[in-house]
Amino acid sequence: MPEHLKTRVEDCFQQAESFFKRPFKRPVVSLKLRGQKAGVAHLHENMLRFNPQLYRENTEDFLKQTVAHEVAHLIAHQLFGDRIQPHGEEWQLIMRGVYELPPNRCHTYDVKRRSVTRYIYKCPCADSDFPFSAQRHGLVRQGRRYLCRRCRSTLVFSGEMRVE
Repeated sequence: MPEHLKTRVEDCFQQAESFFKRPFKRPVVSLKLRGQKAGVAHLHENMLRFNPQLYRENTEDFLKQTVAHEVAHLIAHQLFGDRIQPHGEEWQLIMRGVYELPPNRCHTYDVKRRSVTRYIYKCPCADSDFPFSAQRHGLVRQGRRYLCRRCRSTLVFSGEMRVE
């Protein structure tokens, strides 16, 4: 766990404790997050997960905005309970009032998407291309059938694949 990340999480909690004049339970912090999300707060497990690649590529903004964003979710949950919206007024109050940051819902980091193979299925209809994911293609190979919504014929693998 990078020391700067742990320190920033602790700083955010100390800011919240100073602001609200009460202690907050510290979370488990992990760098086991991949994909497009920069961070995730697991409210009931009191856990924060961060994306190590996005952290490395956007360190300064990540530490400032993303860490505060996720900690604010935990603080809002500990203060107000389950019945609040994830990015509702309680969370926004914490972002603005405690951290003096804009309550941005989403990051703008450049996310490199991995290429995905699509398996092309067809039916008798004209211009019928149905790109299936590897998971759905596997289900067809196990016996699952999918039907065309127009002609109700079973979709059949054409042997074609494309990478997106």
